[in-house]
Amino acid sequence: MGLKKRNKANAEFNMSSLTDIIFLLLIFFMLTSNLVQIDPFELPVSDSQTVAATSVVVQIRKDGEMTLNNTEITKAALYQGLRLKKAENDKPDDFTITIVAEKGVPFSKVKDVMEAAGRLKAKAIIATQPVKKG
Repeated sequence: MGLKKRNKANAEFNMSSLTDIIFLLLIFFMLTSNLVQIDPFELPVSDSQTVAATSVVVQIRKDGEMTLNNTEITKAALYQGLRLKKAENDKPDDFTITIVAEKGVPFSKVKDVMEAAGRLKAKAIIATQPVKKG
């Protein structure tokens, strides 16, 4: 009577090494993400003649004051104001925010408006000063 040996392949997958690698990658990205800083810079000057469609205009002055379609607005109320303008817009999927910043405005102020536009899933355009020729 011949007995057959059973060679069953183990169908289990050992996850211990994979979790170690994922944990090390998580630590690496957490440590390096704090080291990335955006240095302040001047907004650019452009020679482009392109004119884009605009739904609302956000103006930023050097002193930090903002206006939304020529109405004074605070940074705290900016998101709500933009959300209301998007709701009033006849084409909410094609909502475009034009950011007009004076020369010398810190980029962090522009970034605040861009983050609000990102939360609304709206397009944001930074209007630049045209280059004077001649």
